[in-house]
Amino acid sequence: MRLQRLYRIFHIVNALVLEERIAHLTRAVDDLSDVVARQQRELDRLTRLVGLLTTREAEREAQGSPEADVRPPHW
Repeated sequence: MRLQRLYRIFHIVNALVLEERIAHLTRAVDDLSDVVARQQRELDRLTRLVGLLTTREAEREAQGSPEADVRPPHW
């Protein structure tokens, strides 16, 4: 009977430890999800910016702007 009681206590303690670990892991997953969402927004913004710059450069080249082929001063 005493051994059964010890087993019961062990299982309760083990369950509490597992619940605590799950809580910490859930928090970590939530934090990482926030990071990924923030990175995705930044990636979307940068993708739009690259698209705008690519379009602007294509338009400049199409207009035959002499500045398009000029090397920068540090060359």
